[in-house]
Order: sequence, then C-alpha cells, then structure tokens
Amino acid sequence: MSAPTPKQPLDIDEAMRRIEAAVAPYPKAAMFALAELGYATPFEQLVSCIISIRTRDEQSLPLSRRLLDVARTPAAMAQLPADEIDRLISPSTFHERKAQQIRAIARRIVEEFDGELPCDEAVLLSFAGVGVKCAHLTLAVGCEQPWISVDIHVHRVTNRWGYVAAPAPEQTMVALEGILPKEYWIDINRLLVPFGKHICTGDLPRCSTCPVLAMCQQVGVERHR
Repeated sequence: MSAPTPKQPLDIDEAMRRIEAAVAPYPKAAMFALAELGYATPFEQLVSCIISIRTRDEQSLPLSRRLLDVARTPAAMAQLPADEIDRLISPSTFHERKAQQIRAIARRIVEEFDGELPCDEAVLLSFAGVGVKCAHLTLAVGCEQPWISVDIHVHRVTNRWGYVAAPAPEQTMVALEGILPKEYWIDINRLLVPFGKHICTGDLPRCSTCPVLAMCQQVGVERHR
C-alpha cells in the first residue's frame, strides 16, 4: 500500500479564495442572505438570529422576513402583542419563548436606548436569549464590525482542517481570534456555513471533491465521499 500523500500547510488566504468559489452555487447563510435582501440593521439581524436558534435556515429566513415585514424597528416590534409575534415566527423552534424575548428586547431598546440598538457586545449579551454567537453575528453583519461567530459548521470545519484544536465552539472562537487574520473574521462564518452544510458535512464529507483537501488534515474523518 502506498503512503498517503503528505498534506500541504494550510494557506488560509488560498483556502478562503477556493471556498468562496466552491460555495457560490449554494444558498447563503441566513443572516447574510437577509442582509442582502435589505434587512440589514442591527435590530433586524438580532431578531433574525434569535429566530434562527435551533431552526434551519430554510425556515428561519422566511419567518424572519414575515415578522420584520410587520415590524422592522424596535418601536414597532414593542407595540406587537407577544402572541402576534409568536404567530408570525411559528413554526421556529421554541417560538413562544422567542416571541417573549424579542418583544422584551424591543421594549428595552425603546426605553433604554432611544429606540436604536447599540453596536455594543455587552449590551447585546445583556438581553435574555442572546448568546455570543448571535451577538457576534449581529455586530458583524448588522454593524460591519470584525467579530468571529462560531456555529457548529465553523467549529467542525476549522478543527477538521487542523487549523485549531478545540473541544467546543466557544473554545474554537477563542482559538480563531488568536490565529485568523482579522480580514476574515466576518467571512469565516459567511463562507464556512454553506461549506459545512454542503461540502465538509458532518457525516460523509465530500473530501474527494473538496477544494482544500490538499491542505486539510481530515482530523476525525473516518469515512468520506
């Protein structure tokens, strides 16, 4: 049996360039797609991210638009009854709880921040139902600030590459902050979400057609296509 071909060192610039081309035919990550449709304010992005929690993009994107087309500002959202918000975002997962959280956030923004959501990590994390992933995505997409957001796809792919070695998404985010060039802090989520969904999948990744196979250590990959 011949020895496996040695892997090239990961060139993150080349990897990101190749992945950009590879994911072009696939749907964009939900919050980036929403921004391209014109729902790009920090509040709209935060609401969309809350709706997306434990919900597939295929559901969360149209549900976000359905709610935001009724109320696009904190002032308008605060006027909606929670059960109306719930109706508009059903069937997203935990929609009743999310409806209460979205309305409470909108009311706080109106009462404490003159109706404008600040682009401030501490403020975002102070809202019930908002974790680091949603806070960072809101800051990245809605505020155009360089923040890394790590979901299961970014976590899996970057660890599979051998670019980082971390047991959970939170630790992967910290590791990436120390190694990933800042110019890619927003793009790492924009590109690796569709890449992880359609190419570097959790089960049976498509290694045979992967554009970065030569640079990927395939950590943990036992079977692939």
